Amino acid sequence: MNKIGFIGVGIMGKSMVRNLMKAGFELHIYARNKEKVEDVISEGANFHESIRDCVKDCEAVITIVGFPKDVEEVYFEEGNILDSAESGAYLIDMTTTSPMLAEKIFKEGTEKGYHVLDAPVTGGDTGAKAGTLSILVGGLKEDFEKCMPLFQAMGTNINYQGNAGCGQHAKLANQIMIAGTLSGVCEALTYAKAKGLDPQVFLDSVSTGAAGSKQLDIFGPKILAGDYEPGFFLKHFVKDMKLALTEANMSELSLEVLSLVLANYEELEAAGYGNLGTQALMKYYAEAGEE
Repeated sequence: MNKIGFIGVGIMGKSMVRNLMKAGFELHIYARNKEKVEDVISEGANFHESIRDCVKDCEAVITIVGFPKDVEEVYFEEGNILDSAESGAYLIDMTTTSPMLAEKIFKEGTEKGYHVLDAPVTGGDTGAKAGTLSILVGGLKEDFEKCMPLFQAMGTNINYQGNAGCGQHAKLANQIMIAGTLSGVCEALTYAKAKGLDPQVFLDSVSTGAAGSKQLDIFGPKILAGDYEPGFFLKHFVKDMKLALTEANMSELSLEVLSLVLANYEELEAAGYGNLGTQALMKYYAEAGEE
């Protein structure tokens, strides 16, 4: 497996493309705005003006786009992946999307002779750059094993989760965990500030104790610095939490923390903060305190 099609060369995708090229794969990319990917083109990626041209003759096609509607478009619209990919190709959707949509792609793709995997990732832009992403894979186990060299070029914690859709379920569970943890970080910093503590001293004091977490390590310093630049867009996290809540409701689960954090984020998105990073949840507490 050498010739790879890649659709969705954004914050995460761009680093994933670079790491695949470093591992020796031949990359063919499609993006709506060519000017946004000129850097990876100059580094060796082959740009195509259409999805049809991008995926032609590729042994594997990787997608990591924004929303479920984007996934629907790139796979199912006329002239796109399921119409155009090489017979027997491996189709790997790494977008965080609906488990039901992952099952739909698997069903229709398998009927057309493709090998279909859902393989969402976690680790943010930092993990994408370093090639240390966690990759959560659903589909047939033999297809997962065949694609291991691709996954190893992008990540270090690569696990088979089960049948089609299970990769997405694992990622949604991950997002549920992040929602509660990051909310806790923001509430703790809000409390510390209100009680007159030095936020940096507080952060240093608790980060290695029982309250320590990746969310605290990555976003605590950014929040103190007022740095809300996205490693992962707030609007995409809202999408993920909505998907998780829908799936929870289908299983008659009451996830009250998830519901509350989603409501807080939706308020921020409505206020125009959708293109900031997830750490902008702190703005919810800061602005609530100013009212």
